[in-house]
Amino acid sequence: QRRVHGGSSISGAAIRSPEIRSKNLISVIFCEAVAIYGVIMAIILASRIKTPEGEISLADWNQLRAACYTLLACGLSVGLGNLACGVSVGIVGSSCAIADASNPSLFVKILVVEIFASALGIFAIIVGILQSQKATFPGA
Repeated sequence: QRRVHGGSSISGAAIRSPEIRSKNLISVIFCEAVAIYGVIMAIILASRIKTPEGEISLADWNQLRAACYTLLACGLSVGLGNLACGVSVGIVGSSCAIADASNPSLFVKILVVEIFASALGIFAIIVGILQSQKATFPGA
């Protein structure tokens, strides 16, 4: 939803200053990168899942349950981290478009803030990868 808000800010500010249209699309690109982080994490999580073979003991059942909850926590932490990243990139991108329309020298300064906002998604995927390595399935 924030990407739509950022897009409408770019369109509205482009009426006043048409030259800002292309360079302010960087916030939309940052939001698409966050979606790619989610796909990467989904592939990593899917590759970690192992199906136990044969009878499963109580200890193996507890280990299986712990591994599944670990992967659930990993997906939730990456998802919530990327949600925060998308919201912050959308807000900063919207502000960047409006500020760039009024004063073009502010673009680079606000772009640095937008890069820091997009770093939240990278941190979330790093945490998710570290969490997913702790999930050990029985018999694997």
